[in-house]
Amino acid sequence: MADYILEMDTISKSFPGVKALSDVNFKVERGEIHCLVGENGAGKSTLMKVLSGVYPHGEYEGEIIYNGKAQQFREISDSVKVGIGIIYQELALFPDLTVYENIFAGNELKSGPFINWNETITASKKLLEKVRLRITPETMIRDLNVGRQQLVEIAKALSKDVKLLILDEPTAALNEDDSENLLQLLKELKSQGISCIMISHKLKEVISIADKVTVLRDGKTIGTMDAQTEEITENKIIRSMVGRDIEDIYPKRPNQQIGETVLAVRDWSAHDSNLDRQVVKDAHVELKKGEIIGIAGLMGAGRTELALSIFGNPKHYKMQGELEVLGKKRKLKHTSEAIKAGIAYVTEDRKGDGLFLLQDIRENISAANLQKIASGGTINVNEEVKVAQHYKQSLNIKASSLEQEVGKLSGGNQQKVSVAKWLFTEPKILILDEPTRGIDVGAKFEMYTIMNELVDKGMSIIMISSELPEVLGMSDRIYVMAEGRIKGELSRSEANEENIMALATQ
Repeated sequence: MADYILEMDTISKSFPGVKALSDVNFKVERGEIHCLVGENGAGKSTLMKVLSGVYPHGEYEGEIIYNGKAQQFREISDSVKVGIGIIYQELALFPDLTVYENIFAGNELKSGPFINWNETITASKKLLEKVRLRITPETMIRDLNVGRQQLVEIAKALSKDVKLLILDEPTAALNEDDSENLLQLLKELKSQGISCIMISHKLKEVISIADKVTVLRDGKTIGTMDAQTEEITENKIIRSMVGRDIEDIYPKRPNQQIGETVLAVRDWSAHDSNLDRQVVKDAHVELKKGEIIGIAGLMGAGRTELALSIFGNPKHYKMQGELEVLGKKRKLKHTSEAIKAGIAYVTEDRKGDGLFLLQDIRENISAANLQKIASGGTINVNEEVKVAQHYKQSLNIKASSLEQEVGKLSGGNQQKVSVAKWLFTEPKILILDEPTRGIDVGAKFEMYTIMNELVDKGMSIIMISSELPEVLGMSDRIYVMAEGRIKGELSRSEANEENIMALATQ
């Protein structure tokens, strides 16, 4: 008989005008890694917020049984007390505090009324060893990369004697090495009796680590796959997630026509004064009309820095080299000049830099080109609505209305709004930085289809991506970067994962 640490029975949760969860059933056995998958908006995060007490008892229907007892969590601290820990995609650490202060924040070790800092540092060292993070507890959080911060979050959860650890897209912002390290750690925690629920869009990782996989679609449980009794494949998961087969997630472009060079950078270098180092070194890149070029490389290779240096240099790097846009030599000193020259840049951080999360779809789409719909300093709202409606339809943005707050959209739909915002500037050259980060396989397919349609109409795209299958599947040519330099250029026929990684690690 199965030993369940968690049983969620017929869970339903509604928001105004939307039923987010409908009679969802979800069970986790003690000491297993259970992956929860589904398209953006399927209800995964909502279900975990019900479990953790973010949505308290009384705001949902159904029953939560944890460790054999019915639970009625009123707030997050109630779930923490019984051994449930949740780590969100947006990490909740204090950057200006030390590692040990973060690990025990809100859970301080005290001697009488005072915090015992010696005991706190000693306990932090043991927890850091447990998560295999070789740093001193006195290290400041701001000095750690995202992968190490993720491990600090896990150490923080372990400090509270967690028995069920929930991770929401834990590897979305990690490079391959950090991702592999994290997955290995989850296996070690499993061997110590800790159960894990992992939400992820990265299906290869899901298959490599999951004992069971539960699929949600449109707020309903579609089914659970057990790795002990059946082979779990990407096609099976995709079919359950989207309700259909996606034969080739990277759609082909049958009418591909490559034209003249529309962008060229030569002997291109960028010096970051804050870091006091060169972030781009002597780069040579060419982009042709109707072409998608991929920029590959490990985290820190200089890919985003290259893109920003081309897009009007918003980071104020010290620049050297030659930039040619649409046949004209340019010195772009501001993003507004880049936009006028025909360049648009969709940031990798759509929530932090790309969108106004508290504003609606209409306001976000028009934000980068307000002058086009303004007269005498006043925005023509009717024209703004027409523009937003056009992109909502053409990009298939799923929302109740144009007035829906962007922060409440799924990740895939947020990304479409971000793309729409820049398409409204009517660019000839579109730079997409991690265009499918944190979105599901169905939304990825839609994004790739949009990219193909844009280049078929004569646009040219630079795509930066950490996912090698994506780079290989969508690019006509690939530039590989390492330590700020272009290490090589590969044609579609030459490119494979081994060749890219060989260049990226030079």
